[in-house]
Amino acid sequence: MMGIFTETAVTIIKNIPAGKVMTYGQIAKLAGSPRGARQVVRILHSMSKKHNLPWHRVINSKGQIGFQDDELFHVQKLSLQSEGVEFIDESYINLEQYQFHPEESSVYKIR
Repeated sequence: MMGIFTETAVTIIKNIPAGKVMTYGQIAKLAGSPRGARQVVRILHSMSKKHNLPWHRVINSKGQIGFQDDELFHVQKLSLQSEGVEFIDESYINLEQYQFHPEESSVYKIR
């Protein structure tokens, strides 16, 4: 059984639309734990396959792909590019343009 933070984070991640991204910290804050960014990383790592999460739409607060692993980095970058996300350089995305803000959306409320 999932805790409320984990359950809420999974719901948030599942609802990131194609062509948009959210940051680990943004998801943690919306899920009720502003300092829980590392927990979001663990949720993505352990639950992405089981819950079919769009893990590739989650990036760090600098607007950058966080993977050091070359293969995962390229899988994430190609996945985002296939959804229309453009990169400023090798690993950075313009957050102002592509960041999803469900907390500001009148159509989508998490809780």
